Amino acid sequence: MRLRVEFTTEPFDLDEAPAHALVAREVVEAAELDAVDVGPFGNTAEGGADTVLTAVGALLRKTLDAGATRITLQVNVIGEGE
Repeated sequence: MRLRVEFTTEPFDLDEAPAHALVAREVVEAAELDAVDVGPFGNTAEGGADTVLTAVGALLRKTLDAGATRITLQVNVIGEGE
């Protein structure tokens, strides 16, 4: 099964990327996910279910440790098979 994860971390800072946002970028870029798109107001990544779910777990732990006070997350099934 293939999944797409969309997420944001808060609080926002329009002047400089907060530490939790930088950590989120590091997590998804290191996770060997497909089609990673990191932006100032939302982030998406796709991949196999195991890879996405492992990355989501790391994302939650590490961004909270880095100061995130809210993480908005959506996971969608986008295809079958891997």
